[in-house]
Amino acid sequence: MNLKNTQSGSFLKNYKSILLLLGGILAGSILGLVFGKGVEVIKPLGDIFLNLLFTAIIPLIFFTIASSIANLEKSEKLGKLFVIVIGVFLSTVLISAILMLVAVLLFPIQQDIILSKIPLESVQSANTGSQITQLLTAGDFYELLSRKSMLALIIFSFLIGFASLQSGEKGKDFSRFLNSGNEVMKQLLHMIMKTAPIGLGAYFAYQVGIFGPQLFGAYAKPLGLYYAVCAFYFVVFFSLYAFIAGGKLGFKVFWKNNITPSLTALGTCSSIATIPANLEGAEKMNIPAHIRNVVIPLGAPLHKDGSSMSSIIKIAVIFAMFGKDLTDPNTLLMALGITVIVSVVEGGIPNGGYIGEILAITVYGFPMEQALPAAMIVGTLVDPMATLLNANGDLVSAMMVTRISEGKKWISEKLVT
Repeated sequence: MNLKNTQSGSFLKNYKSILLLLGGILAGSILGLVFGKGVEVIKPLGDIFLNLLFTAIIPLIFFTIASSIANLEKSEKLGKLFVIVIGVFLSTVLISAILMLVAVLLFPIQQDIILSKIPLESVQSANTGSQITQLLTAGDFYELLSRKSMLALIIFSFLIGFASLQSGEKGKDFSRFLNSGNEVMKQLLHMIMKTAPIGLGAYFAYQVGIFGPQLFGAYAKPLGLYYAVCAFYFVVFFSLYAFIAGGKLGFKVFWKNNITPSLTALGTCSSIATIPANLEGAEKMNIPAHIRNVVIPLGAPLHKDGSSMSSIIKIAVIFAMFGKDLTDPNTLLMALGITVIVSVVEGGIPNGGYIGEILAITVYGFPMEQALPAAMIVGTLVDPMATLLNANGDLVSAMMVTRISEGKKWISEKLVT
């Protein structure tokens, strides 16, 4: 009897946060279905939670990356790590895009897509050089404190970490400050995440109440195809990646520790908002700090399996709208190229990716006024699943990077007991 009580208590202790998250999300979903647009009244609760999360994530990314680099030993290991990370990121992005291309070719989208008229975002025209400059850098220091400059902040954090590393003994005090800041920010995020069941529940209620009905009608087939292929990729390919990273133990460890990151990704529709949950999951997986603190913050804005698949489905929808042939080899190769670019330039913020949509429409020469609204609708409705793959892809990529850089003995039996 005591053994049963102990096992029950252990279960509740280990899964308390997950059960609370599920409870909040389930309650929010029911409210959204019952009250529809009336749930807008509780949306501020979700917004408050997200705003707290977003404001904390900016310093978290700075301290985790900078402290991780500053604590490295000067060696060729650092350069090797970055090569491995980029290789893993590009490989999974291309695999996911090719899988979606195959699905679109096997199950072609009908050419009777109805054009929806929704307000267009005003996009400032700029030459390629200016766009690259804005993507990689910020004009002033305070602009780094915005999540819109996430890639610039990451680059700046890397530079600060390298500068601290190069400073040697004279930079030790600053390195200790970075380590201390990293610990403080982790504790702050732990406090914020205690409100997650309420915040995510309110956000789910809003999503179900406002966007749920739009899943039917003209966009049903592309959305159904996207969600089906992504679910297949999520279960089969992520299992395969985890198995490659750590064998049977890797498979078990991944599915044991990816539940909270998955729920966070679905609830927030933000890769960046999932960084804390991913970092915690990676730590439980025993992924070394110098790897998880680089792969996961870097992956949030740069590594997007789900966005690469959504890029393909948007291109397929636009081609179907205008009755164009998508099967030409040059068209398919161009779609893969656009997908890689989109996975880099899209920010890890809710409903991002309009830049990628505009890029695809411009490259293929479709009329912007007709094509962009449809792409935006599809992009918005696939965002939860895309974010799930984006965020979980960072976690399983961290496992593969660890396997390549640390060898097959990185995983331990203790992690699944």
